[in-house]
Amino acid sequence: MDDSDLFRERILRHAGPVITGRFLGYRASYTREVRIGQPLLIVVFLTASVARALGSLLLAAVRGGGRAAARRTFKDLKKGPEYLVTPLRLRDDLGQTYEVEMHGQLPQSALHRGDLVQVRTAEQKDRDLPVRLRQVINLETLQPYTPRIPTMWSHLGPGLLIQAVLGLTVTTAVAAAWFA
Repeated sequence: MDDSDLFRERILRHAGPVITGRFLGYRASYTREVRIGQPLLIVVFLTASVARALGSLLLAAVRGGGRAAARRTFKDLKKGPEYLVTPLRLRDDLGQTYEVEMHGQLPQSALHRGDLVQVRTAEQKDRDLPVRLRQVINLETLQPYTPRIPTMWSHLGPGLLIQAVLGLTVTTAVAAAWFA
């Protein structure tokens, strides 16, 4: 047992919704994956496939054949986007040290070691993880910052979502004509 084990600093993980203290620094970052809901993904993928199939038929009729554009597979879409998780530490006026997880990124100039900050936090689903940073206000510059992470909609992209809306419209029109 060495001396560092005897004087190990106690890190508080769970704290109130607002923590005010000095920024001590970032810890090693790692990535996590955003979970994608399977039923909604299946609906979007299938309706987009209808629009893609109709588009391919129209292009084949106009051009007389040709290459199809590269498409993301269902397996690729099912694997959600990754986002950066960076633990950071704060020390309050009483000398207590808090660890908070930041999901996403902040500008490089947002926080400097020793800055007085106020952090708004939210608890995570997994109670063993530190609280998640929702917003940080650098009280030295009075600048608020909110880290952003990718969502399911940004992962799917506007192209696929437009195809899904077109496919849903075509499918609804065909179903209405069939039952009319």
